[in-house]
Amino acid sequence: MTTEKVDVLVIGAGPAGTVAASIIHQAGYTVKIVEKLKFPRFVIGESLLPRSMEALNEAGFIDAIKEKGFQEKFGAKFVKGNSVCDFTFKEQHTPGWDWTWQVTRADFDKTLADTVEKMGVPVSYETTVTDIRFNGSDSVTTVEDLQGNKSEIEARFIVDGSGYGRVIPRLFNLERNSNLQPRKALFAHTVDIRRSMADEPNRITAVVHKPGVWIWIIPFSNGNTSVGFVGNPEFFDSYPGTPEEQFRAMLEDEPYTRERFRGVEMVFEPRILQSWSATTDKFYGDGFVLTGNVTEFLDPIFSSGVTLACVSAQTASKLVIRKLKGEDVDWEKEYMEPTMQGVNTFRSYVMAWYEGTLDTIFFSKQQEPEIKGQICSVLAGYVWDESNHFVKNHDTALKRLARTIELTDKIFKQE
Repeated sequence: MTTEKVDVLVIGAGPAGTVAASIIHQAGYTVKIVEKLKFPRFVIGESLLPRSMEALNEAGFIDAIKEKGFQEKFGAKFVKGNSVCDFTFKEQHTPGWDWTWQVTRADFDKTLADTVEKMGVPVSYETTVTDIRFNGSDSVTTVEDLQGNKSEIEARFIVDGSGYGRVIPRLFNLERNSNLQPRKALFAHTVDIRRSMADEPNRITAVVHKPGVWIWIIPFSNGNTSVGFVGNPEFFDSYPGTPEEQFRAMLEDEPYTRERFRGVEMVFEPRILQSWSATTDKFYGDGFVLTGNVTEFLDPIFSSGVTLACVSAQTASKLVIRKLKGEDVDWEKEYMEPTMQGVNTFRSYVMAWYEGTLDTIFFSKQQEPEIKGQICSVLAGYVWDESNHFVKNHDTALKRLARTIELTDKIFKQE
């Protein structure tokens, strides 16, 4: 069995893995990526957030992404019946990037992986991790290719960015159930020939279809649009037939999508994703750190997945570099706590969305610009800015605001 030695082994060639690999490589360390699948491969998480741009920029990926001509994204829009709440990132509270992209992830992820390879980081595709043995922070990882050939990789540290694969949590029994309710999504890419009927394509639109059920609409620069229904599994049971028959019936039942998507050609048959929320006991150990969806995946509603992946990888890579230099790293304080800050802030907003709290706020006629700008910062991914009241007090601020709006509306009605 052949053995390869590197400073850092990165598991997974998605955004988390490539951001970490690039930053560590730029610091002068040898890095290798192993990826179970062949790229390009399909994955959801197609709407980025501005905060992810900081990590992508530090990793040196921005120019390569720009060359692909992805759809630029300047905000997020929420629709409920005839009511619209439109957020523009330029109006956010937190200084930072005020735009990003809407991307076909197969192309986006391959762009990142190709770019990091050009930087000098080797990527082994269709290579599965079958075993990891730790000796302190040093490790020996056994991998297997498609032909069944096994080899070993000795590393001083491992960054697990394996996404839904969740390699280290599964190997070492770190997986735990999320406290979020199980939900299901039925989605497809459509040839959007009636895009002129829609509002501007440079933002994601989330449509409240009925309580607990919503629709994402994400236009791409290639003329296609990603459309997905998300809700409790029981909602989908009320539609008989094949996934395509279900999907078309759902589009027909929603006034906002009915005319635009009636009879549209689908790039692929509608697909199902469900029970995606998961978490782990801890995000680090002696010799490894977990990044991106390996730590915790919440829900697609606020497009948090890629941002948490990129930012956690950005943070982790700098700590790995310090560790390799022989410095002491307080992984709990410097990684686990800030990562959970971001996860928990997004979690509060996800729960508020499904509970209806954000309905009250988003579709209120009382729109305070300062408050809207603070909430906009969260929607832009700036969930670590504790100068923002709606970040620092994410678990209580939304409910208090909603109660205030409801009380004020009641007083106005009485008058």
